[in-house]
Amino acid sequence: MKKFTLAAALSVLAAPVFADGHASTQGDAAAGEEQFNRQCVACHVVADASGEVLAGRNAKTGPNLYGVAGRTLGSVEDFRYGDPIVELGEAGEVWTEESFVGYVQDPTGWLREKLDNRRARGKMAYQVREESDAYDLYAYLSTFEAE
Repeated sequence: MKKFTLAAALSVLAAPVFADGHASTQGDAAAGEEQFNRQCVACHVVADASGEVLAGRNAKTGPNLYGVAGRTLGSVEDFRYGDPIVELGEAGEVWTEESFVGYVQDPTGWLREKLDNRRARGKMAYQVREESDAYDLYAYLSTFEAE
């Protein structure tokens, strides 16, 4: 009986996290869509494996952000990343909410801290100013899951 009670309690606690198939985030996906259209579309696109553009306008300065949540850093095929992102990806680093928010707010600073290398530099010059906007962006991009 104790096992059943524990299992029931855990499933109830996990339900909100997986109710829509996405991990829980601190951000608001609807607000993130607005932020994406305001801050990200000049450089990024969200296009699925077939090439259908789901968000953005087919920009190619930055990597495709389709399936970014949980993806290994520096792993979009045929995109020329900077060495620090590739190094972190090769070490197994993946885009989590925490890493995404830290990176988009200060790409070079985040890379330097993660790698403990004051010479590391990010190729992304743009910085998301508001932390809440960064969380909202992650929540929005998390809705696009790689197949």
